[in-house]
Amino acid sequence: MGSMARVPAKAWLVTAAGMTVNLCLGILYAWSVWKAGLLAPEKVEPGTAMGEPNVGWNYLSDAEATWAYATCGLTFAVVMIPGGRLQDRFGPRIGATLAGLFLGLGCVVAGLMQSYLGLILGFGVLGGIGMGLGYAAATPAAVKWFGPHKRGLIVGLVVAGYGAAAVYISPLGEALVTNSGLTASFVTLGILFAVVVVIAGQFLIMPPTGYVATSIPRAADRPAITGVDRSPNEVLSTWQFYALVGLFIGSAQAGLLVITNAKGLQKETAGNAQGAAEFFLRNAWLLASFGGIANALGRVGTGFYSDAVGRMNAYTLNGLISAACIATIPFVVASGSVPLLFLVVGVVFWQYGGTLALMPAITADYFGSKNLGMNYGLVFLGWGIAFFVPQAGGYIKDLTHSMNGAFFLSAGLLVAAVIGCRFVRRPT
Repeated sequence: MGSMARVPAKAWLVTAAGMTVNLCLGILYAWSVWKAGLLAPEKVEPGTAMGEPNVGWNYLSDAEATWAYATCGLTFAVVMIPGGRLQDRFGPRIGATLAGLFLGLGCVVAGLMQSYLGLILGFGVLGGIGMGLGYAAATPAAVKWFGPHKRGLIVGLVVAGYGAAAVYISPLGEALVTNSGLTASFVTLGILFAVVVVIAGQFLIMPPTGYVATSIPRAADRPAITGVDRSPNEVLSTWQFYALVGLFIGSAQAGLLVITNAKGLQKETAGNAQGAAEFFLRNAWLLASFGGIANALGRVGTGFYSDAVGRMNAYTLNGLISAACIATIPFVVASGSVPLLFLVVGVVFWQYGGTLALMPAITADYFGSKNLGMNYGLVFLGWGIAFFVPQAGGYIKDLTHSMNGAFFLSAGLLVAAVIGCRFVRRPT
């Protein structure tokens, strides 16, 4: 309690501001709502013109509807690197301000161009730039106010905003798409998010020169925490950096696959239910919104218990349980059990959220917090690369008319990552 009391109130204000920024950047996690509106219905060919309220738009194939999502994720990850350097050199406010402007502009461009290309350039590229700049600003700004013994919890709280975004964006986006159309949904949310991110970003403040955070490492963490602040060049020379990128790919891809298909999974499962679950068919956004809750709780919960049991132990626990659940998704969908679908998908979302809390904490534990913005930006490339799995899933669906192969592939990759994590140790 004493250590918490010595943390200045401003530290919690910065943490709250970071959560607020991420609550807007997290539109990516509600993509399944837009994807469902873009997909060609059964017996309608991709490329066919849409009717009201989406006149001007054409239907897309599954792979096409996933490309904007994947492009956004890859751009996000790449921009995290210069975004991290920008944060480390000039502080988080500049990055957060630019993030709001790029994200807003990207959504507006995607809406007004009314095309596959517009989605790629607007949501994928411009939106991805905004997300990368904002995400790189929010987490390091908060982490530097706290000692290593609270690092997992604080990272979890800040990034929980990104995960929780789907809770409100999914139903809001669904209502806008249904009642006003795709264009209005992108433009409205783009303007809203630009305003909120720019304002919240002004509260992201770095600790003053000479500030020393309270540090009370727990026994489980001491062997894993470095006392050396490594530069990005030094980080790149260690094998542990490449191991962390691999662990990021293996654990993130499972959640990313489920995120982009959440609405479709609920509709298919409800359609297979005896008598059909009409409520879940009409409100297919619910799984995406529920996933946002599990995603956010997974970030805070995993961050919290990783401070006690160690990062890699938390990674192992989350990964093994999630791999079992994602491998069962095809059977759950076929059974028509909507409650069981929510359970297994919720576990996958928890594990995915936990990954986004563990990886920045591990990066700081291994390489120090001084250059965390840039160093984590480099490690975060693994998250961007992980989008190859949901994109592959889109092609698998187009070719086989089933996502089963994608889920089995994802489970295998996750198990391989868990095995690999048991051999990773911090640099000496």
